[in-house]
Parts: sequence; C-alpha cells; structure tokens
Amino acid sequence: MTPAFLRLLATSALCALLSGCAQTGPPLPPSLELPKPPSDLRAVRKGNRVTLSWSVPTRTTDRQTVRSLGPTRICRSLDAEVKECGAPVGELPSPSAQPSGSTQTQSQMFTDTLPGLIQQGNPSGDVTYAVEVLNRDSRSAGFSNRVTIPAMPTLPPPADFRAELTAGGVAFNWTATADTTAPAGVQYHYRIYRRDENTGKDTIVGESAVTERASTHPPDAAFEWEKTYLYRITSLSTRSVNGGDVQVEGDDSPSVRIIARDVFPPAVPSGVQAVYSGEGQKLFVDLIWGPVTDADLAGYNIYRREDGGSPAKLNADLVKSPAYRDPAVASGKVYLYSVAAVDVRGNESAHSDEASESVP
Repeated sequence: MTPAFLRLLATSALCALLSGCAQTGPPLPPSLELPKPPSDLRAVRKGNRVTLSWSVPTRTTDRQTVRSLGPTRICRSLDAEVKECGAPVGELPSPSAQPSGSTQTQSQMFTDTLPGLIQQGNPSGDVTYAVEVLNRDSRSAGFSNRVTIPAMPTLPPPADFRAELTAGGVAFNWTATADTTAPAGVQYHYRIYRRDENTGKDTIVGESAVTERASTHPPDAAFEWEKTYLYRITSLSTRSVNGGDVQVEGDDSPSVRIIARDVFPPAVPSGVQAVYSGEGQKLFVDLIWGPVTDADLAGYNIYRREDGGSPAKLNADLVKSPAYRDPAVASGKVYLYSVAAVDVRGNESAHSDEASESVP
C-alpha cells in the first residue's frame, strides 16, 4: 500500500466513527409548546365576587420548559363540567417573564362578579370555574382542574351597624335589610366578627337570624381589655347539602373601632352590716357584706365616718374577702360604715349604703 492510500483509509474510518457517535436515536418531533394545564385552581366567594387563583405553568405537556405563554382564559359554567369555554368571563395577558434562574412559583388571580340572574335563578345550584392557559399560537392543552362555588344569593350588610363598649362587653345594634325573604332551601343570618387590630386575627363573636331583634344579641365579653378591636357584620347564606351546610358570606359592613379601655367600676357592694363586739377591754366592730361577683374584682375599700364627718378609708391594702374588723373604735361613739369594690385596673365603685353601729 502506498502512503497516500493509507492516509485515505484512516480518514474514511475516522469519518465513519464520528458519524456513528452522532446518531443517538431517532430524531425528536418539534415541541408544540403547549403549557401544562394548572392543577391548583382555587376559588373563594365573598358577596358577589369570586376570587380565583392558580400557579402559572412552567412546563409544557412534553416536559419541556415553557419559553413563552399566551393569554389565560377564565371560564365559567352552570354545569358541573366545563366542556368548552365559549365566551370567557375574562382573559388575562401573558404573565411577565421570570428572572433568569428564579425558582419561585408565579401565581395569577382573577376576580369574577356573579350576575344577580345566576344567583336568583340557581339558588340551590353551583357555578363551576376553570382556566385555560394558551401558548403564543393561542392553542392550549385543555382546562385546569375545576372548582365550584355555591350560586345562592347573599344579603347586603346592615347599613347602620353599631358597636359600643359597655361594662358588660361590646354591645351591638343594627337595622335589618328591608327584604330578607330567602329562596326556598336557603336561610339568611347575620355574623359578627371581631378583629384584633394588632395581630389582624378574626374571631366570630356571634350569629343571629335576620328576623331576630339586634337588641337581643348578647354582648361580646370575650375580648381582652386595653386592646383595640375592629368589629364588622356580614350576612350569611346557608343551605343543606347531603346532611351538611354550605355557606356563603355576603359583603362586610364598615368596621367599628373599639378601644377596650376599662373605665367601668365593679358592682356596688350590698347588704353591709356592722356589729359591735368586745372581748374583755378590747372593743371592735365587725363588718360583713354580700360579695361582688365581677370577674375582674381585686378587693374592697372600707370607709368610716362619724356623724357629720366625711368618710375616711380604714384599710391600707385592699380587703380580699367580704368581711372586715375595725379595732380602732372608742366607747360612747356612733360609727357609719360603707364599702366600695375595686377591680384589677383600679376602678372603684360607688360606696355602698351605710351601716351604723354604736359602741357602748
């Protein structure tokens, strides 16, 4: 073999080897760039508004990274299954592109307003939602998961809701909405919320049928003193489904801000009795009275005066029990005693009726 022939043979073999390494399998078809439909669509209804939220797709149906998205259609149906979108109730533009290297999941939201016709015409039914994410060619791989919300109507909140701090708690008053007639199978109530202004935590403090008088609603006494709260009232629509209740809240009233500053004294002690006693040469007067049952009671102050004089407090520290012995009495005098209750924040009640006792 000549050197030229050997060089040609080696070159041919190298080309064949390189060609074989490049053939790793059959060629893949081009990606359709169809976004994988969301599977975490959620819906929350408040009044006539339904707020939908879902995660923006990041992968295509063929497991490729989504390079670009088109708009997202919002679909609503009175049927349990959304078979076609028809006329979408809304359409969101393509979400903004994520920064390169970001791993944070994007989410989108849309708020739909339910027409009154749907609520009044389908009070015992549901409304179904789905979203359809399109690619840049306006094609999709189908609908997201479906979510349903009750279609029953809700009442507007009372326009004159009031909350007032009293010694017994926060008392409420309002005038019911004029038309409170509910569709068959639906019941209307009012629900009152208390929100801690510092933490934002909401607590339900009671519910009333819309036909009940507001004045019969018990005050809220479960709050903490020296905090600030926001109270509001909302309507509540309920219907029974398979032995359970389905609920929808209406819109909220404006909030009433209450600063729970305790300026309310405890109840005035009653039934005060004074009895003179003497053991040998030691004279004293014993006092007893009916106990005050306020939960925040700290104790009692004891006052004494002589005829024509002003009451003077006898005790240095609060008396913890409904009894007291006055050893600083003198023979031949008449004493008049009264008792006041004091709470843990230092609020003192008015004086009780006086009890008179003579020391012989």
